[in-house]
Amino acid sequence: MTTTPEQKLLSLGLVLPPAPMPLAQYRPARLVGNTLYLSGQIPRNQDGSFVLGRLGKDTSVDEGYAAARNVGLQLLSVAKSMLGDLSRIDAVAKVTGMVNAEPDFLDHAKVVNGCSDLLIDVLGDTGYHARSAVGMGSLPFGVVVEIEAIIAVKV
Repeated sequence: MTTTPEQKLLSLGLVLPPAPMPLAQYRPARLVGNTLYLSGQIPRNQDGSFVLGRLGKDTSVDEGYAAARNVGLQLLSVAKSMLGDLSRIDAVAKVTGMVNAEPDFLDHAKVVNGCSDLLIDVLGDTGYHARSAVGMGSLPFGVVVEIEAIIAVKV
């Protein structure tokens, strides 16, 4: 018996948040052929406020990891809102993580692992992906991390 991603979320005690509404002039996702492009998502607290901070200054790697995991749930929420069912995901092709960091911060990959680990935990082999994890001088609203993804969809 195959476990669906939605069942896996439940077994992990995770709940997808509502898909966030765009904060500017863009769409949260765009399906082109069998490729789903997910716009960058930023971490939110349960009350909807943003998770703010800067790695290497006022935010630990563990806090950054948790924020990236939060973003992973949001990416899945947007994907589900577009596809109706996470089982339609054929593969997470690429993840790009942007970390709000001081110039001497070196653990960008450890932060973005929060999102990568979540995708793999929920989707299994389908969640493994190519990835970039880079530092930024700033991010919108002063958030800790912003992550976007490209997903191959089953035809």
